Amino acid sequence: MKLKAVFLNATLKYGEDASNTEALAREVFNIYHEHDVETESIRLTDYNIRYGIADDMGEGDEFPQILEKVKAADIVLIGSPVWLGEKSSVATLIIERLYGSASLTNDKGQSIFYNKVGGAIVTGNEDGAKHAAQSILYSLAHNGFTIPPNVDTYWVGDAGPGPSYMEAGQDNEFTKSHVRMLAYNTMHLARIFKEHPIPAEGNTME
Repeated sequence: MKLKAVFLNATLKYGEDASNTEALAREVFNIYHEHDVETESIRLTDYNIRYGIADDMGEGDEFPQILEKVKAADIVLIGSPVWLGEKSSVATLIIERLYGSASLTNDKGQSIFYNKVGGAIVTGNEDGAKHAAQSILYSLAHNGFTIPPNVDTYWVGDAGPGPSYMEAGQDNEFTKSHVRMLAYNTMHLARIFKEHPIPAEGNTME
């Protein structure tokens, strides 16, 4: 019954550069760890992910490595900064590659993303967090993931340039309450799917 969660961090930063989106995700992870949920954070910019709508775009494409981690997970969270009121281009890229993989099937003939629970984590210094979360959550649902209630946690600063989440947002009560809802609601539904997966009737890919 042990659960595994994977966080796909669509920051535009590379390597060891501090990521505000990852800092917010760690707050979710803290709750997961209290409940013995295994976690893994993947910074997508550290991989060579080719553009396309397929599960494998050929030589040099490292998306298949990420897909294997998603397939092994019960909970999949996508995190993104907000730029120009939108989720990042990296978030769009990973969603397109997941879309290209949704036709792969499990042993019941359903999409491989069935019985996996999704959520969204968003940070930024400008408006657009709810729009970004809406886009991420709809895309996950369309690809076969299940979206529980209240699984978008976000923080944005005041209009215009200003402090980041790590500098000014970690004590925000609204954000912390949504961290808790995201963590507990994703765990709850993922545990249900362990015992009671979605029946195959009416939703196979055949």
